[in-house]
Formats: sequence, C-alpha cells, structure tokens
Amino acid sequence: MEYISLVMFAAVCIVLLAGYPVALSLAGTALLFAGAGILSGHFEAAYLYALPSRLYGIITNQTLIAVPLFVFMGVMLEKSRVAEDLLTAMAQVFGRFRAGLAISVIVVGMLLAASTGIVGATVVTMGLLSLPTMLKRGYAPSLATGSICATGTLGQIIPPSIALVLLGDVLSSAYQKAQLSMGIFSPESVSVGDLFVGAIVPGMLLVALYLMYVLVLSKVKPSLFPERADTADNIALSALLTALAPPLLLIIVVLGSILAGFATPTEAAGVGAMGAILIALSRKQLDWSRLSDVMGNTMKVTSMVFLILIGASVFSLVFRGYGGEELIAELFANLPGGVFGAMLVVMVVIFLLGFILDFIEITFVVVPLVAPVLLAMGVDPIWLGIMIAVNLQTSFLTPPFGFALFYLRGVAPSSVHTSHIYKGVIPFIVIQAMLLIALAIWPNLVTWLPTTLYG
Repeated sequence: MEYISLVMFAAVCIVLLAGYPVALSLAGTALLFAGAGILSGHFEAAYLYALPSRLYGIITNQTLIAVPLFVFMGVMLEKSRVAEDLLTAMAQVFGRFRAGLAISVIVVGMLLAASTGIVGATVVTMGLLSLPTMLKRGYAPSLATGSICATGTLGQIIPPSIALVLLGDVLSSAYQKAQLSMGIFSPESVSVGDLFVGAIVPGMLLVALYLMYVLVLSKVKPSLFPERADTADNIALSALLTALAPPLLLIIVVLGSILAGFATPTEAAGVGAMGAILIALSRKQLDWSRLSDVMGNTMKVTSMVFLILIGASVFSLVFRGYGGEELIAELFANLPGGVFGAMLVVMVVIFLLGFILDFIEITFVVVPLVAPVLLAMGVDPIWLGIMIAVNLQTSFLTPPFGFALFYLRGVAPSSVHTSHIYKGVIPFIVIQAMLLIALAIWPNLVTWLPTTLYG
C-alpha cells in the first residue's frame, strides 16, 4: 500500500496543473486519500490526531516570524523608490563602459536581492525601470531581458532570502529527525543563519560570473550593445551616497548582526523592517495610504505562506501514514551510485517540479520527504540547502515554464517577444548550471564560511 503515497503525490501535481489553489489542493487531496484509506481499512486514522499539535507548532514557530518581517521590509523598500534611485546612480558610475547599463542592472539586482529577498518583486521592479531604458539605448532585447530575469532571481540565493528562511526551518527539523533515526539522541541543529552564511560565497560568485559574462560579451559580440558607451554625466557624490547609503546600511545591519551572532534571523528581520520604515520616512515616501498598501501586501504573502504550510502538514502526515517515507528511503538505498545517485535524482526531480510548483510548495512538500533520507546518508545540511536553492533558482529561469520569465513577460512592452526572453536567459542558465556543478565538486564553497565563523 505504500505506493499509494506516490499516487497521491501524482494526484496533487495533476490538481495543481488544473489551476486549483496550492494549499487547498495539498490538504484536500490528502484528506480524500486518507478518507478512502480509512474506509477501506488501509490507513490509520490515528495519524490525523497529530495534526492539531503540528498546526500549533507552526503558529508558535519563532523562526517563521521572520517571514512577515522580511516581506514587510522588501515591500516597503519597493514602494520607497529605492530601486529607481539605485539604478540612476549605478548607471552614472558605470556609464563610461559600453555595457554600463547592463552592469548597473546586475549590481542593482544584487542589492535589491539582498534588501528585499523576494524574486517576483525584483524581476517586476527591474523590468519596469530598466527594460525600457535598455531598449531605448540600443541593447538587444534578448540581452536586456536575460540580464533582468537572471538578476531578479538572485533573491532566491542572496540572503536575507525568504526561500532560505523557509528552507532553514524545514532542514532544521529534517536534520534532527535524520540524526534520531541514526541513533544520535543529542542531535546537532542547523539554523537559518547557517544557511545565510553558507549562501554568501555562492551568491557573490554568481554575481561575479554574471558581470564577467556581460563584459566578455560586450567585447565578443558588440552588436548586442549600444554603438557607444552609455552617456555618463558628472557623478554627484552626494546623490550617489544618498542612493547607496540607506540600502547598504540596512544590508550591513541585518546581515552583520546575524553573522556576528548579535541577533537571530527573526530579530534581524525586525530590525530590517524598522530600517525600511526609517528609509521610507527619510525619503518622504511614507504616508498612511502607502503604509496601508505595504501592510496589505505583507498580509497577503504571509497568509499564503502559512496556508500552504498548513496544507503541506496535512499532506506529509497522510504521506507518512501510507508508508511513503519508508518507500523513499528504500528507493534511495537501492539507487546506483549511493549518495551521489540519490542526490542527483533529488536535484533532477526538484528542478522539474520547479516548472509547476513555487519554491514555497517545494520547500514544504518535497524537501521534508527527501531531506531526512539524504541527511541520514551523510549529506551536509547547509550544503544541501544551498544546492536546493540554486537548483530552484535555475528552474525558475528555464524556458518554457520558468516563473521569472512569466513575471517579466507581464511587464515587458509588446515589442519584446517571448522568444527574446527565452533566448536571453539561456547563457545565464548555463552559468547557474556551472555554479551547481562547482558546488557539487567543491562543497567547501558553501561550508567554508559557516565553519570559519561558527566552527
């Protein structure tokens, strides 16, 4: 009967493809399978008795408080026109280069990723602000759209990423569970802060590869760029500092407090939310209407996250009740290649699921099923979390179903065709695949900094 768990997983994917809400699809499908199993005598109703305690655990989870706070910080900065001023300042700094505006887009995208942590918001904001300007300056549509999509997905990997917050909470539970299954009754823990630190080197490496690609491309294929360098006005130092100082200071305070051990990610998120309010006040961009809009958007995103988490809890209980966990462990144990084979299968499955599921559903549904098995096989939890994050980032960028492509398509002018977007992202997908391979060959790229800082 354990194969019913796989049938249930396939049924959820079909229901989601039909367009039904994710949280209701997860919980509804699981309850239908549980009801059918109870009536037929193949499912123990006692498994569902654990649901209230699970929901109470979600409500009282201190780590998840960081989610609404980081979302609030990102939305507040988005509404404060920080991105617009950053792009103007960076365009002046790099305007002397032929690829100056493309470089500016990557740098600003990195700063927005580090200050907002929301992929969709970054892609839409950069698409609205920079895409018309790049096209007007003479950039090829494929290059313009590709660079915007790629930098927009940096919010998936550069801390404080919402994806890393959720992954950190799930992996913490999975790691303790894996150790208990191995007979370790004083298990070590892994935190969201560990994932933040582990993501710094891969994130910066990815940004460096993006910049290198654009600079090399400007020499190899100058036809994709303007005929001359972007016009650079005299750079006013005061204007540059006004644009750069607030978001940089906020990033330093939020990440610095976590890295130095002064604050937990949840506490740092509270500081970040307050900092975003102060930035909006200093720029005279905050009134009651805008504050109400920010709070409304924060509530919508937070409600969606927690409702999906509740649905995923119901799904995982029923999946476990049908023996799905034991089935996955047995399948992984019988795969050729051992740990490498199991890890490769998980990465391929998550990549493909990234076409139809958002990172929230994958984090709450798929990761809890496969992570305990992989961690029990000796996989490092921080390395596993970063590999999953980069893998999902690549999936969200891959045609024809990548989420980032749809975000940009929604705000791109009619002169930009979908084929331009697909063509433009392919080189950046290759870069991200190269990073994944590098992380697989040299795990120290992820684990060195956490080990150095925290031992």
